[in-house]
Amino acid sequence: MMTLAGEPRTHLEDLKAGDRIEVEHLVTVGMRSWTTKTRGRVVRVERCRQGLHFRRNFDDKAFSDAILLALPDGELVTVTMDEFTTINRA
Repeated sequence: MMTLAGEPRTHLEDLKAGDRIEVEHLVTVGMRSWTTKTRGRVVRVERCRQGLHFRRNFDDKAFSDAILLALPDGELVTVTMDEFTTINRA
């Protein structure tokens, strides 16, 4: 399960609506990789069912953890969590 960076370690489930966080994630496209940061206020944390996997059995469910953030300008952004993502309280 994803955890927040820093001490004490907090689980993703401990995030509540209204928490201000900074998400740092590694983006890889082809042979190129870079790190990006997104800062915002948590709207909700959810586990989403998705079908992005190739050649899975039709009833084999795949899920991803996602955080819906409200940016300072009011834009809503969904950040999908993976093993290369860290979260810091802002």
